Amino acid sequence: MPYFAQRLYNTCKASFSSDGPIPEEALQKVRTVLEKIKPSDVGIEQEAQLARTRSGPLSERNGSNQSPPAIKYLHLHECDSFSIGIFCMPPSSVIPLHNHPGMTVVSKLIYGSMHVKSYDWIEPDLTEAEDPSQGRPARLVKDTEMTAPTPATTLYPRSGGNIHCFKAITHCAIIDILAPPYSSDHDRHCTYFRKSRREDLPGEVEVNGEVVADVTWLEEYQPPDDFVIRRVQYRGPVIRT
Repeated sequence: MPYFAQRLYNTCKASFSSDGPIPEEALQKVRTVLEKIKPSDVGIEQEAQLARTRSGPLSERNGSNQSPPAIKYLHLHECDSFSIGIFCMPPSSVIPLHNHPGMTVVSKLIYGSMHVKSYDWIEPDLTEAEDPSQGRPARLVKDTEMTAPTPATTLYPRSGGNIHCFKAITHCAIIDILAPPYSSDHDRHCTYFRKSRREDLPGEVEVNGEVVADVTWLEEYQPPDDFVIRRVQYRGPVIRT
């Protein structure tokens, strides 16, 4: 129904502010509305049909020597307190590992299937790696496949898998609510990461006198030039702000 997109905006506006932590009660209100969102509510029913009629990685159908398929981003709204957007991902497309500094993110896969992998920093109070050549220690939070319909998920500034990556298995779309949104003026930059290529890094670290095992070291990197997210016009129901 058209009013679900408007209701989502209204709930976000009432729940999020540009300063201070977000109460869990407010997040639950947003998740409750987000759970009801369907592709037709945000103007992407046609794209959702592809997920139902086609399956399997793109390389299996069209050969493997092609550039990665472009990801589409539909921008619904942005203000100082929050942003709402939708990523439409073709099969085999990847959004590399990236962070959400000081941000809470509520997401929902609204059609299709994807693989999600996420991490949290073991020492979240550090703003950067002590030694950039070795990266920062992180722990794995999630490494799983998701198929819609799935419950809405929440990642927090210091927990819940704040650093994550997506790989589309089929045509899929995920709606993201960022609170607050990325902002260069407020040092909320999107940084991309990969596993460190160094082989001499320890598999465990000591933090505040406790040994943390199964450490993954992540280093900053620049995604390849063929990584493309193409911003396209949102054609769903008008959201009145």
